[in-house]
Amino acid sequence: MRNTGVTARGIITPIFKQGDSLADSVVNSVLDASINDNFALNDGDIIGVTEAVVARTQGNYADCAQIARDIRNKFGGKELGIVFPILSRNRFSVLLKAIAMGTEKLYIQLSYPADEVGNLLVNRDVFETTGVNPYSDSFTLDEFRKIFGKESTVHRFTGVDYIEFYQSFGGHIEILFSNDPAYILNVTKNVLNCDIHTRMRTQKLLKDAGAAISYRLDEIMTEPVDGSGYNPEYGLLGSNKATEDKVKLFPRDTQAFVNELSAKLKEKTGKSIEVLVYGDGGFKDPVGGIWELADPVVSPAYTSRLEGTPNELKMKYFADNDFAALSGDELADAMKEQIRKKDSNLVGNMKSQGTTPRRLTDLIGSLCDLVSGSGDRGTPVVLIQGYFSNFASE
Repeated sequence: MRNTGVTARGIITPIFKQGDSLADSVVNSVLDASINDNFALNDGDIIGVTEAVVARTQGNYADCAQIARDIRNKFGGKELGIVFPILSRNRFSVLLKAIAMGTEKLYIQLSYPADEVGNLLVNRDVFETTGVNPYSDSFTLDEFRKIFGKESTVHRFTGVDYIEFYQSFGGHIEILFSNDPAYILNVTKNVLNCDIHTRMRTQKLLKDAGAAISYRLDEIMTEPVDGSGYNPEYGLLGSNKATEDKVKLFPRDTQAFVNELSAKLKEKTGKSIEVLVYGDGGFKDPVGGIWELADPVVSPAYTSRLEGTPNELKMKYFADNDFAALSGDELADAMKEQIRKKDSNLVGNMKSQGTTPRRLTDLIGSLCDLVSGSGDRGTPVVLIQGYFSNFASE
């Protein structure tokens, strides 16, 4: 009889470098953990590998000079406006440095009071006292400072004033503030929109409003530039600061990697183990209000069983309704029996009362991100067991 449900373990691995055989090393690390920590591997287990080590072993990097060249090639090098960059030293500062190198005049349009993922540009308590309408009001830097001052734009967690920080990347930079992407067209018709999850809509609005040259961040560095890394699908989206002058791009060829790793796990263990590559989890910090998903997707690649949504039932609803008269073992046995009868009316009713239909890869990738962490745990690989079991599983 089972007494546990889903379990997730961070797997300690070597520190990966460019050129390492990642699939072989992951297999060896999982097998070592299984032996040394005394747990078995089973059919239906899931292995998650963080996108960072996939990109690192690929050597998928680009430096500022390479990115700047792609910017000049696409926009001409004279003037450029960027709209809706997120407020992040890790995610955007090196990209901004490169973009500033690639043009003689740069306009940066920031959304307010927060960026797309919830980083506050303006202290919300101060913002709510001003009467400003974020849906219609747009500002130059002087106008913005006159209303909000300087103290209210210091980030509560980082202590950074992102207005000053982003302007520090060049004397040719001018800051604007608006939630209307077309506002940038008052100063330039050449626009790079840097938002993540709303990027398609933003680009359409810009083009409809008369942008002459329009690219998204995922359309920059889609091919090698002077020997750089690249990502044909996501470009610069999902990149992270590697050094002061270089970023690690989101990994490419990830489907080939998960297929290779799955095959090697089958060869070494005899078990059918699912695999996914994961990045940021899709969850929100309830204190800071920050939505953690700064990557373009939670999981860029996964094996086939991870496609779709979970078949989960709202058991507590039926324990309080259809089986309200039962309790203890009698209640448990009745619920298990009905779950096993997949064609019963009760199960049909259960499904109609089911949980929110989120994708498996978003749920599993978020679990992996929470388990592996982003600090010094040394566990870029996560083993999840029991995910496909349910209350009626033996």
